[in-house]
Amino acid sequence: MSVPYETAAYPEEHLERLLGRALNSFELPDEVLSRLCSALAYDGSLQSAHHSAGLYRETHRHTWLLGDGSVLTLWELVHNTAPGGPRHEVYADEEELSAAVARLPLPADEPVLAPLDTLRLPPLRLPPAAGFDPPYAPDDSADHLRRLMRRAENPDRPGPEVTSALRTAYAHEISQAFGPPCRTGTGVCLSLYEHAFLLPGGRRASLWEVEHTATPDGRHMCEVYPTESAARAAMERRVGP
Repeated sequence: MSVPYETAAYPEEHLERLLGRALNSFELPDEVLSRLCSALAYDGSLQSAHHSAGLYRETHRHTWLLGDGSVLTLWELVHNTAPGGPRHEVYADEEELSAAVARLPLPADEPVLAPLDTLRLPPLRLPPAAGFDPPYAPDDSADHLRRLMRRAENPDRPGPEVTSALRTAYAHEISQAFGPPCRTGTGVCLSLYEHAFLLPGGRRASLWEVEHTATPDGRHMCEVYPTESAARAAMERRVGP
């Protein structure tokens, strides 16, 4: 299975791109920028979105793992409610982000289907070599869902009652989750991927794909689960005690 982009970027490159496109990056505290100089790894995800009558608003979470073991998060607001095309803004505080969102001529976000996942490091989203492209693919999400479920071989994969709502998705994203439960010397390769779908109203839901070689002939096998906990439990079963 391939990841969304071919080349990885260093943590500082993610920061440079974010600051380069944000119109208010000069407002970030010097202390925040100084701490980010020690970044070791990066993770980014879409927090929420709203599309209405040609206008849209998206909020993104950008998190860095620092050299002292702590994490630092910046919040990006992307919208087209101002003249001149898409506008990018960055905030060091979630309350400042909320205040900026409230000033836009768009309704408040609807609740997401599930809470935000815990931080996954090191870098899990692999960006384009240059410029800024949102991680979510803007179309073919229903086809992506069909292909994902077609290759799932586990009998306890999500059924129609779980996947029916995902067929309305207008965008999707694939990211690799960090920390698979591998056992040294087993010869088994395991990978965990999150397939996140963006639904009407800014709602977000995910399916979790496990790829492994714990098969009699060592071939790659795909399994799909409705939750991260179910997927990780399956991985533990594959590697054994």
